[in-house]
Amino acid sequence: MTANTYVQQYAPVPTALDALPQPPVGFTGREEDLTYILDVLDPDRSDQGPAVAVLSGGGGVGKTTLAYAAGHAAQRSGWFTGVLLVDLHGYDPQPAQAEEALEALLRSLGVPHEHLPPPGAGREALYRSQLNARQEKGERLLVVADNASAIAQVQPLVPPGHHGMLVTSRHRLTGLGRMRTVNRLQPEDAVALLEAALKNNDPDDPRVGEDPAAAERLASACGYLPLALQITAALLAQDPGQPLSERADALGGTESVLDGLDDGDRSLRTMFDQSLERLTPQEQDLFRLLALNPGPNISTPAAAVLADQPQPATERLLARLAASHLIERTPTVRGRWQMHDLLRAYAHEQATAVMDRGRAPRRRYDQARDRLIHHYIQHAQAASTHLDPPRSPVPARFTDRDQALEWFDAERENLIATAHTTPQAALHLSSALGSYLKWRRHLQDHVVVNALALDACTKLNDTRNKATVWNNLGGALLEFRRFEDAVHALETARDLHQQTGNTQREATAWNNLGGALQELRRFDDALHALETARDLYQQTGDTNGVADAWNNLGTALQDLRRFDDALHALETARDLYQQTGDTHGEATAWNNLGNSYGNLGRFDDALHAHQTARDLHQQTGDTHGKATAWNNLGGALKKLRRFDDALHALETARDLHQQNGNTHGEATAWNDLGNTYQELRRFEDALHALETARDLHQQNGNAHGEATAWNNLGNTYQELRRFDDALHAHQTARCLDQKTGDTNGEAIAWNNIGTAYRGLGRVDEAVVAGKQAVAMLAAERDWFLTGEAWGELATTLTAAGVDTAQVHDAWEQSAQAYTEAGADEEAAASQEHANSTETVEAQLPAVTDLPEKDAASESG
Repeated sequence: MTANTYVQQYAPVPTALDALPQPPVGFTGREEDLTYILDVLDPDRSDQGPAVAVLSGGGGVGKTTLAYAAGHAAQRSGWFTGVLLVDLHGYDPQPAQAEEALEALLRSLGVPHEHLPPPGAGREALYRSQLNARQEKGERLLVVADNASAIAQVQPLVPPGHHGMLVTSRHRLTGLGRMRTVNRLQPEDAVALLEAALKNNDPDDPRVGEDPAAAERLASACGYLPLALQITAALLAQDPGQPLSERADALGGTESVLDGLDDGDRSLRTMFDQSLERLTPQEQDLFRLLALNPGPNISTPAAAVLADQPQPATERLLARLAASHLIERTPTVRGRWQMHDLLRAYAHEQATAVMDRGRAPRRRYDQARDRLIHHYIQHAQAASTHLDPPRSPVPARFTDRDQALEWFDAERENLIATAHTTPQAALHLSSALGSYLKWRRHLQDHVVVNALALDACTKLNDTRNKATVWNNLGGALLEFRRFEDAVHALETARDLHQQTGNTQREATAWNNLGGALQELRRFDDALHALETARDLYQQTGDTNGVADAWNNLGTALQDLRRFDDALHALETARDLYQQTGDTHGEATAWNNLGNSYGNLGRFDDALHAHQTARDLHQQTGDTHGKATAWNNLGGALKKLRRFDDALHALETARDLHQQNGNTHGEATAWNDLGNTYQELRRFEDALHALETARDLHQQNGNAHGEATAWNNLGNTYQELRRFDDALHAHQTARCLDQKTGDTNGEAIAWNNIGTAYRGLGRVDEAVVAGKQAVAMLAAERDWFLTGEAWGELATTLTAAGVDTAQVHDAWEQSAQAYTEAGADEEAAASQEHANSTETVEAQLPAVTDLPEKDAASESG
C-alpha cells in the first residue's frame, strides 16, 4: 500500500489523515450513525453507487465530530490510504467557493501551483484525473467536505471511482449521495458526554456521580446538543465548586438560556445567527413568526394563518426551514412542524428584537398572534359541536366526529397553551375544550383551563359568564375526583344562576352537584339535587337535560338500594336519549341499566345492556365509555358463571383504561379481575390483582375504592385460610368505610370480620361482628345482603354451640330478608335450614365480595 502524502494549505485547509482531528472526549451515542456511514464507505458493500454520505443536522448537533469519528474508523479498517479534509465555511459571511476548494485539494494532491488550471471546468477535470491516477496506483482516498451550505460548493468535489466522501451541512443537500440526519443525543448519552468532558479537565470531578438528577436536568437544559454540553462542561471546569443543580438553575433562570451557552470561544447563539443569515428574508420572517405559536408544534394551516400567506406558499417556506434544520417535521403526523427548544428560545429572541424596532413591527406581530389565537378558538368551537349532544346544526369545518377528534388530538397541547395567553382565549377555550377533554380523559387539563377561565372572568369583570365557568370548573373537579372542591364550585354556580334567573343553567348546576354529592355518599342530598335538576330541565323544555338528570337519578337510586325505582329512571333516560338522537348518552344509560339489572338478579338482561353500551361507545369512539362497558360486561358474565369470558372482558377493560391513562378505571378492572380469579380458585392471581387495585386506589386517594379492594383481599385470604391476614384486611376496610361514610360497605366489612373471627375460632367475637352486620344492613334496607348476613350469623351461632332455638331464629330471619328482597330461591334454602332439627355443621362461609361498578353517570 502506497505511503500517505500530507500537504497543508490555508483557507480552506485540506489536510492529510494525521491532521484529521480526533473526536472530542466523551464522543458517544452515535453507534447507529457510525454503522450507517461505514456501510456507505465499505469498499465491499453490495451497493454499487458512489461511496458518499451526506450528514445533515442543526448547528451544534455534532455532525463534524461524527464525520471525524467515521473517518478514523474507516482508516482503522484499512479502507483508505489517505483522508483529505476541507472546511467550506458554508455559514461564514464569505463561504468558500468550489473553485477555492478544488485548488486546495489539487495542491494537497501534489499539483504545483503553476500547473493549476484557471477556475472552471478544467480545474474540476484535473481533480478527477488526479484521483483516477491514484486509483490506478491502488490508492483509495476519503474526502471530508465539512460545513457545506450549498450543493454547488460540494458537487465539483465528489470523487470519481471507488474513492469515498463525507459531507456535513446544516442543510439537506440532496442528490450527492446517501442522506443521514444527525439528531440530538439520547438523555443518557448526553449525561455521559458531560461527565467525560468534566473528567477530561479533572479526572476526580465527582459532580455527575454525586448528583445524577441534576446532571440529567442540565443535559435537558442543553437540549442534548453536544456543542451546548461541551460549552457547559467548559464553564463548569472554570468553576469547580459550582454544583450541577446551580448551573441547571442558571440556564433555566437567565433572561435567555442562550446567554448561559457561551464560554467566550464558542457560542450557540453565534452558530444560530450564521444559519439564520443564510435564509431568504421570507424564510427569516416565518422563522421568527413561528416563535409566536404558544404550543410545541404547529400545523401548516396554522402557520399560514400566522404568516398571513396562502397555504401552499407557506408550506414551501416551512419545507425550506426544515431543509436548513431550523425546524423539523413531527415524526408522527404529516403536515406538522416543531422546533428544538434552544432554537425556539433563539426564535423568541429574534422576534422580540424585531418588535423592539418600533410600533409598526410590534403591531404586525401582535396581529399575527391574534390571528393564530382566533384560528385555534374558531376550530375548537367547530370541533366541539361534533362531541356535544345533537341540539343544533354543526358547522361544516369538520365532516364528522372522527375528524373533529383527530384535530383535537393533534392540537391539544397548542390549545391548552393558547388558553394561557389571554383572558379572552381562556374563556372561549374553556367552553370549547370541555367535551373533548372529558371525552379523552385529559382531566387535569380540564381543571386547568376552567381555572384559567375563572381567573379571566375576574380580570375582565365578567359577571355574566362567571356562573357558567363555576359550573364547568365544578364538573371538571368532579371528573378529577376532587369532590369537596366540586361541591363548593357547583353550589357557587347554582346560587349565581338563581340570582340571575337562568333556570336552564341552574338545572345543569343542580345536575352536576347531584353527581358530586353522590360520590361523597350523601345520597339523600344527591337525590334532592337531581330531582330538582330534572324538574328545572322539564320547565325549560330541555329534553337532553331531562335525560341527563334521569340517568344520574338512576345511579343515585341504585346507591340507595332502590333498584326498581333506579330501573324506571334509567329506562326513562335511555328512551329520551333515543328520542334526541344522543348516541353517547344512550350508551351511558344502557351501561347504568346493566348495573341495575344486575342488582335485580336479571343477569341475562344485564349482559344485553352492557353489550349494547359497549357497541354504542365503539360507534361514537368513546374509549373511556367502552372500557367501562367492558368492565361491567365482565361483572355480568361472572354472575352467569362464564368465567373465561368474564376474564377476557375485564382484561380488555383494564388494558383500555391503561391506554387512556385512567388509573381509577384501571383499579376498578383489577378489583373485578381479582374477584373473578377467586371464583376460579386462582388465589395467587387474585391476590396480585387485588393488591394492584388497592395500590392504585391509594395512589389516587380513593378511600372508598381502597376499602373495596381491602375487603376483597380479606376474602381471598380466607379462602387461603390465612385468617389473621383476612382479619387485618377486613378491619382496614371497615375503618376506611367509616371514614368515607359508606354504611353499606362498613356493614359488609363487619360481616366478613365475623367470618374471619370464626375461622380463627374466636366465635364470641364473631357473633358480635355478625350481629353488627345484620343490624346495619337491615337499617339500610338491603334485604338481600341482610339475608346473607343472617345466614352467616346462624352458622357462627352453630359454631359457638348455642341452643338450637337461636340458630332456628337466625335462619328464619335470613329467609324473611331474602323474601323481602324477592330472592325466592335463597329464601327457600334458609327456610329449609330453619326447619331442620339437625345441627348445622360450621363451615367456611361464602364471604361477600364487593364488585366495583363504574356508573359513568352523565353530568350535563
